[in-house]
Order: sequence, then C-alpha cells, then structure tokens
Amino acid sequence: MGGGRGASVNAEVQYEPVIGLEIHVQLKTRTKMFCGCELSFGDPPNTHTCPRCLGLAGTLPVVNAQAVHYGIMIGLALGSQIAPRSQFHRKNYFYPDLPKGYQISQYDVPLCSGGQLGEVRIHRVHLEEDAAKLVHLGASGRIHGAQRSAVDFNRGGTPLAEIVTEPDLRSAEAAREWLSLLRTTLRAIGVSDVNMEEGSLRCDANVSVRPVGSSELGTKTELKNMNSFRFLAQGIRAEVERQSELLRAGQPVLQETLHFDPSSGRLTPLRSKEEAHDYRYFPEPDLVPLEATPEMIEAARAQLPELPSARAQRFAGALGLPAERARDLAFRSELADFFEAALAATPNGEPVALANWMQTLVERLEDGADPAGSLVSPAAFAQLVAMVSEKAISREAGREVLDMLVAQGGDPAAIVEREGLGAISADDGGLGDVVAAALASDPDAAEQVRAGNMKAMGPLVGYVMRETKGRADGAEINRLIRQQLGI
Repeated sequence: MGGGRGASVNAEVQYEPVIGLEIHVQLKTRTKMFCGCELSFGDPPNTHTCPRCLGLAGTLPVVNAQAVHYGIMIGLALGSQIAPRSQFHRKNYFYPDLPKGYQISQYDVPLCSGGQLGEVRIHRVHLEEDAAKLVHLGASGRIHGAQRSAVDFNRGGTPLAEIVTEPDLRSAEAAREWLSLLRTTLRAIGVSDVNMEEGSLRCDANVSVRPVGSSELGTKTELKNMNSFRFLAQGIRAEVERQSELLRAGQPVLQETLHFDPSSGRLTPLRSKEEAHDYRYFPEPDLVPLEATPEMIEAARAQLPELPSARAQRFAGALGLPAERARDLAFRSELADFFEAALAATPNGEPVALANWMQTLVERLEDGADPAGSLVSPAAFAQLVAMVSEKAISREAGREVLDMLVAQGGDPAAIVEREGLGAISADDGGLGDVVAAALASDPDAAEQVRAGNMKAMGPLVGYVMRETKGRADGAEINRLIRQQLGI
C-alpha cells in the first residue's frame, strides 16, 4: 500500500529538463592536430596517415599552430577568457579507433574558460585530436557468423575544438535553437565547415530532470553523437520523457551513456557514463605547455567579423527590423549578406520592406539556397521592392515579377513594361469603374460593408483584383470602396 501511495504522489510531480551540450567542432585546418597529414573527407580509407597519427613507437607530436589560432578565435567569439598558459593531457581509454591507446586532449587547464552565447553560459573550450572511424561491415564481412568491423585512420588526429556549455537549457527546442546559433557563429568566423552530415559538427547532450521549482540537479545521462538538429531535439525529448516516467514510478535514473535511434525513437544504453578519473588524465609528456601570447590573441581578434548576434542587434536597433526578422536574417549569413547588398543598392530604401520581401524570395528558392547564387541580383531585388513601396506595381504584381526574376533574372522595370504589370490607380479613371462594377456585382457584400462588417470587403477586393489581373493596389481598392459607399 505504501509503495502505491508513493507512486501516486510521484505521478503528480511536474519535472523540468536541465540540459547542457558538448559540441565537437572539426577545425578547418589543412593538416591534422599533431602531424602533417592532410585532412580528408570521402577519400579511400587509410590514405592520409603517418607514423605519428598511427601512434607508432618513437614518434613525437607537434602542435598545429593554425588549430590553436582557430581555438583562440572561438574563445573570443564566445567571450571566453584565453588562458595565457594551457596544457595538453593524455586521456586514456582503450578502443579500436584510438591507435595510441590514449587521446591527446586538455583537462584541467583548457585554452578557453567561461563566456556566453545568447542566454547560455560557456564552461570551457579546449583543443584535442579526433579518433579514427570504425566501419561496421555487413553480411559480407562476417567470419563464422560474427560481425566484423574495420578501422579507417584518415580521421584520426583531426583537430577538434570541444565546446562545453553550462546546464542552462530548459527544453529540447531551446537546445536546437542554441546549437543553430553556435553553428552560425562558427561558420561566420570561418573556423569550421560545421557540416553535421559530414561529421564536422557533432553534439552530445547531458540531460537530467528535476521537479519544477527545485534548484538541485538530478542524475544526468549523456546522449552521444546526434548528427542533426532535428535528431538532437527528438533525442532530448525522448530522454526527458523517459527520466520523468522513471521518477514518477519511484525508480532511479542511472548515470549512463545512451544512443538515440531516430528511426525508431528508442534509447539504448551504451555504457555507464565515465567520470574524469576513469580516464586517468596526466600531462602529455611530449608537449610543452601552450602559451597564448598577447600577439596571438590580437591576431585572432583582428580576424573576427561581426558576429551573428551583434548583427541581429544592429538590424533591430539601427535598421528598425522586428527582433525575430532580424534574427532570421542575421543567423543565416548568406541571407544577411544579400539583404545588406540590396540595402546598399538603394540608399533611400526601406530596410523593413526589404527584410519582409527577403522571406518572399527565400520561399521561391530551393530549400537552404544562397540568394547570391540565384539569378536575382541584390540591385534588381532592391529595385523591385522599391517599385512596390512606391506603388508603381501592386504587391501581387511584385510577387509575379519576383517569380520571373528567380526563373530568368533580368530587370524588374523591363519585366513590368513587357508584361503590362504597372499599377492601375484611381487617377487613371479605370480603377474607380472596376470598383463600381464590384459593388454592383455583390450588393449584399456592399451592404454589409456599409453596415460596418469589414470582413465582407474580401469578395469585393477579390473581384477588383481579378478584373485588373493583380495590378491594383489593395489599399487603394479599400479606399475607393469606402469612398463609393460613403463610409
């Protein structure tokens, strides 16, 4: 009876997630972290290796200076403190993809500490080398019925920056959005391709739950190597639900590492989650401590562009864009670049109108396409938006012209002239006649509008738009309808 009563009480408890992320970023250097082998993706297995990255006896590591430079750039972009003296350590564990039996990483003295991106605090950023890649063979790779795996050492030794956040995220969606912001920031500063499909951006999530209102942290689990933003959100949601159900049933959450299968939605335990002491860290005896000099820090700072978060603030503050629209543009640098190029092409242009039409342009391009790679030039786009703003053409005609620009490029004014899409105004005389015909065609709607029902305006406006083939301005139609109805 007592157990049933406890389960009933637990079932009423509401839990909130507490989420921290660990992100591995493959740095866009030419060579590996501690040797001169070139980086590769998709090349034949084991064609980019040497005695150093294979861990052969008698070889010594040499630190990649470009990787250190990129690590400092990341720290500065995240507002971290750059350690004047950091140290590499050996992280010891035995696994087939680790030829030396240890990974050269950083432990208690990382390159960067602290910082913040958006609302999420940064715990640390450190440098390390990647492991090799295990390739699990299919049926043809079985011997006596047993599954075989092969090792491709091309990836082994690739320079990585590991970014560890504080547990500041409170939902799966917030984690997805923040990782997207981080990816945009890293791409903007040019340190990585941040391509999740190719593995140059990999994310682990540390997840726990606690009763709403509590400040204590629950037992955390780790979700490993989720390779898309969608899978990250799905995996976190599944794990939050699993932990909440366990606690409501009076069962403990075990500290372990889990694999999330997005096709089935299942979470599978991989192993108990390791603690730092399990890796037996000790200073790398073959490398001297890393000193980040003031000259190195200033050289990295000089290469930083305007960061996406700062760009969004500028778009909202100086240009008056709504905050959400400013973020939508700034967090996709290719859109922000096109937007600013279009704005520069029209010194007296309206930033808000341009930003609103950017969404219309994006909808007409292939998903994720860069507008700069389309047939629409920034100057032509700006000219089109100006024509709509100045009522030289209607919004409906503007959309039609934009379709033509996307399909074949060209000059918006020439397209308007060729297609006869110029706006019809009240001054032309013809628009007033069309409005009168609309009122005569639907006297019920006209009477409803006269009585104050503005929703009845829709059929009347639609009639005029059809008759003018979208060339009339909607606001002008509304004005003429009111004028002719005497309201």
